[in-house]
Amino acid sequence: MRRIFRIGAVISAVLTIAACGSFRTGDETPPATTVPLGSAQDFFVNVGDRVFFNDNLADLTPTSIETLDRQAVWLVRYASYTVTIEVHSDEKIDKAKNMALGNRRAQAVRNHLLGKGVPAQRVKFVSYGRERRVSTCNDLSCWTQNRRAVTVLDGVPGAAPMAAQPPVHMTPPPRAPRG
Repeated sequence: MRRIFRIGAVISAVLTIAACGSFRTGDETPPATTVPLGSAQDFFVNVGDRVFFNDNLADLTPTSIETLDRQAVWLVRYASYTVTIEVHSDEKIDKAKNMALGNRRAQAVRNHLLGKGVPAQRVKFVSYGRERRVSTCNDLSCWTQNRRAVTVLDGVPGAAPMAAQPPVHMTPPPRAPRG
């Protein structure tokens, strides 16, 4: 009986201490963010740098549109940045079709940003097709991660704006032979 009483007392003490540790008055201020506004980290953490596509489609999803809207607002505010839209595909279709689909996806992302006020000379794109997958498996979970467009910041805050240039489409560099 004495042993049960001791165990009960220990459990009661632990629960009391745990309850005190999680008690909040509501007066606490949230921790200050260490992400500098206008930085690449700010863009990645607070805006989002990637959007995803449905299988074999270049149409923007509602979630993608929300992310691109946030990107456009940020890019208009921090006008010294240029961006490269890196578009990736899954491995389910052949290389030529993947590159064509990637180009249509890149154009969809680029056109959305331009329609929201980002100047054309600040946005270029490259389609990597299936060459730079983030996940490699023959499964829906991998394919959905690979069907993406990533907006990569190129400029440096405070740098002089770039001269107007036509949009650029780049092809990925050739892969080095394995061996």
